[in-house]
Amino acid sequence: MQKKLNKIAKDTNIFLKKFIKKQKKSELIVPMQYGLFSGGKKIRSKILVDVGSIFNLNYRTLLIIGAAVECIHAYSLIHDDLPCMDNDLIRRGKPSTHIKFGESTAVLAGNSLLTMAFEILSHKDLNVNEKTKIRLINNISESSGHLGIAGGQYLDLSYEHKKISEKKIIEMEIKKTGKLFSFCCVAPLILKNKSKKDIQKFENIGADIGLLFQVADDLIDYNGSLSAAGKKTGKDKKKGKATLISLLGDKNTIKYANKLILKINTKLKKYGPKSKNLTETLNYILNRNK
Repeated sequence: MQKKLNKIAKDTNIFLKKFIKKQKKSELIVPMQYGLFSGGKKIRSKILVDVGSIFNLNYRTLLIIGAAVECIHAYSLIHDDLPCMDNDLIRRGKPSTHIKFGESTAVLAGNSLLTMAFEILSHKDLNVNEKTKIRLINNISESSGHLGIAGGQYLDLSYEHKKISEKKIIEMEIKKTGKLFSFCCVAPLILKNKSKKDIQKFENIGADIGLLFQVADDLIDYNGSLSAAGKKTGKDKKKGKATLISLLGDKNTIKYANKLILKINTKLKKYGPKSKNLTETLNYILNRNK
């Protein structure tokens, strides 16, 4: 599993470095690269490739779409770490982008990575028809803005030190994390021009995978260490974050996560051995320590 993840991470970074190298130089390139090439696991890209393999899609095409996803993910982390958001000083074992380059530069580097994602999806390197490109851009835009990442982060901040229901916590975590995973699950079906029904099914699978990822992240914050996680742990409790752990406790949250995996795997059964890679990735997500 780790070998597969490493290959996708390496191939994604090679594409992104070449893409950036072809662009005109600017003062923001260095902080952009700092946030983008900080050693991320590329789990979102792995999910994209896993779903793509179910439908026998071209690896390079999936890789390019994954590169756009990683730009958006990197932007969201740079902004999440800002003093006005979660105020995190360390990211992946290194100083956060705003600590290294200053707050205003971090904001602009994050903005630039967000817009570069759309540039990648509209570029000639992505060898799909224009209609498909528009559908991909439309879907990833919805996943990233007020209906997705940004909206989820707003709720995350506004729920601090408040008693929030399980339903609202799940809705927040699906927006904050699940929507981008939904895009990763749906993009291959857009490429194959599948029906609305099939797309909705994989959108829901993606939301559940994103929820699983967020639950695992919350468990790392609850039980993990700085050296293993590469970021400060124990923050959620200190900041009064609304998480399933704060509501259900860690043992019940682990049970909830195991039920989620069972639910996802039940939906994937019809694809037989073709969904094996995706099942492996789900187990990795739950059992990771960073």
